[in-house]
Amino acid sequence: MADSSNITLQSKEPSLGQIQIAPEVLEIIVGIAVSQIDGVNRMRGTISSSVNELFGRKKSLGKGVKLTIVDDQISVDVYAYLNYGVSVPKVALAIQDKIKQQILFMTDLALSEVNVHITGIVTEKTESTIDPNNLFGDEDPEVDENEDGEES
Repeated sequence: MADSSNITLQSKEPSLGQIQIAPEVLEIIVGIAVSQIDGVNRMRGTISSSVNELFGRKKSLGKGVKLTIVDDQISVDVYAYLNYGVSVPKVALAIQDKIKQQILFMTDLALSEVNVHITGIVTEKTESTIDPNNLFGDEDPEVDENEDGEES
């Protein structure tokens, strides 16, 4: 029995039957499309998806994507973290274009809207300049002491 939440594709040509797509499939398509955009660091996930990834379980490709279907109108909300230094408007527009293209190409469905939510900026990790042997900076690193504890 078909699930009523599935999306039925309308064919322009006579077909042998119905083609239905689960909304989760569209979420995965959107998630993969967004991950291919330069400047996108990662998608926002839920606590459960983060815990699953932490324990090495299946990575959710549709995380950070919310699909809404009202009166045969499909809208997508995307929640993403961007890399520091990228142009936010340019990356957001690239996300919208890529999602629209991929959904149209892969499913022949037109989206009514694509909303992009930038939830954070991820900076590059820098090397720590703190010496673990001298945490508080008490010792002058340039002063050498000989074995007797006297300065040379």
